[in-house]
Amino acid sequence: MDRWSRPAAGREPAAAALLSWLADPAAPRLCLVTGGAGCGKSTLLAWLVGHGTRPDTRSVRRVHGFAPLAGQSALTATWTLARQLSMAARTPGELVAALAADRRRTVLVLPDLHAAEDPETVSELALALADVDHVRLVVETRPDAGARLRATGAAVMNLDEDQWTNPGRYAEWAAQRTPGQSVSESEVPLPVVDLDDPAAVCAADPWHVTRLFERSGETHGGLREAWLRAGLSLTDARDPAARALTLLTALGDGADPRHPDTLAALAGGSGWRVAWRRVRHDVRPPWPGPARALSVRDGQLLVADHQGTVRVLAEAGATPVGRLPRSADRLQALAAGPEGEVLGLDAEGTVRLRVGAVRERGGLEALLDDGPAPLEGLLERVNARLREHPGTALAASGRVLATGDASGEVHAFLEGDAVRDAVLHEGPVTALAALDLPVPPEAEGRAIPLLYSGGLDGRVRAWGPRAEPLGTPLAARPCPVTALAAGVTPDGPVLAVAWSDGLVEHHTLDSDGPPRVFHPGLAVRALAVTGSGLLVVGTDESLIALRPR
Repeated sequence: MDRWSRPAAGREPAAAALLSWLADPAAPRLCLVTGGAGCGKSTLLAWLVGHGTRPDTRSVRRVHGFAPLAGQSALTATWTLARQLSMAARTPGELVAALAADRRRTVLVLPDLHAAEDPETVSELALALADVDHVRLVVETRPDAGARLRATGAAVMNLDEDQWTNPGRYAEWAAQRTPGQSVSESEVPLPVVDLDDPAAVCAADPWHVTRLFERSGETHGGLREAWLRAGLSLTDARDPAARALTLLTALGDGADPRHPDTLAALAGGSGWRVAWRRVRHDVRPPWPGPARALSVRDGQLLVADHQGTVRVLAEAGATPVGRLPRSADRLQALAAGPEGEVLGLDAEGTVRLRVGAVRERGGLEALLDDGPAPLEGLLERVNARLREHPGTALAASGRVLATGDASGEVHAFLEGDAVRDAVLHEGPVTALAALDLPVPPEAEGRAIPLLYSGGLDGRVRAWGPRAEPLGTPLAARPCPVTALAAGVTPDGPVLAVAWSDGLVEHHTLDSDGPPRVFHPGLAVRALAVTGSGLLVVGTDESLIALRPR
């Protein structure tokens, strides 16, 4: 039941006005709550957030994120909001872009703008958020601050004005308060941390480390750039070993050469070992670009970037092997066919056969197999189906090719002309993975095709397309699935799942234990699982290969 208590300090008139503003579609998207020190601004917003974040709150009154700004920067405020909104936003610009792409109504509350580390840069973040037409923003500030926000035509509630207060109840509240002097968090000296020492950085309070790195003008052997790249995860991890692992995956090849070994030793208590990493601006070997889609073929990695170029890398160290000719502006997904064919799902939702010459670094060309004619016929049947329902996801194994669409339906094309369809999600299918599960020799050695699907609904479903889908999701979280990968490894069949908040789960399907987890601090665009057991994580900033310990 959506029952709200009375606000403290006699602020019933102000509270009623806030709720009316939330419900009025014609009201300004930005509301400034202002007034002198000690007038109850923070108390009023605490009441709004306390009730607005309860699960039973009506949607028109719901608060989706809040970030107390005292002592915080635009960057740390971004990480705070991103975590609450289940978005892997590394920078303020990425947060604004993610919110703009998600058309759902979003209400954000930002207390204490006047006490922020740099009120001007935080004001820029607030202005950008308020410019998104489905975002409602409440900002607390002092009367002598926030001039740029007032100039937008924001609704202004000055609690120093009598109209916003019940005088009798305010007097009761004021009489019960204990006088005290508040000290801004930005005025408190930060503890000393040796920013050149990876062990000290990983052991200290991560929020203090972030503020120190932001204030520092030095590189600190590459640690500063890596920390600010992966800070969304580093400020959330409680375990120094997990922070060391994440920091190592964000470290570029221009860093102090001692740091990788130090961080690898510090990460020894985590569940992963970093096999290799390639970060933006790396040159030895080069970073392959943003990884928007991944697949594995014959011990090699296929990496599609944001322009549709598919690069071929050696699995062992991500050294360049070649690249496929470009045939599409953008690819949503990659898959390797049973004979090594490369299939791509383009931006229009059509499956294309990506074959031709691989350009070697030395200029030599090796001819790829054009694939058997039956595959050409299969693609004709697949694309005939996709003309009615354009594809949103693609996967293939030796025994099945599958596509997903915006209605939540998965289409499985099996050997021969068999086609099976199943609605597995409420809303679009966002990712697919396929594997052929080996069966014991006494079962005549025929592998069983399995499909895994992820959706905008946050669910991961399993389906053997020769049977009915499992009724219970394998995994579910309150944020969309962004990538899936599956494979048979030396530890058995494995399923990897990435979510929109950047979390990656690694499920060993023969085990009842909890999944291993990893968070790179970046939006995860693609995943791959190799036959040797590597988990490859693709982001716009890095390509990371992890091996379970």
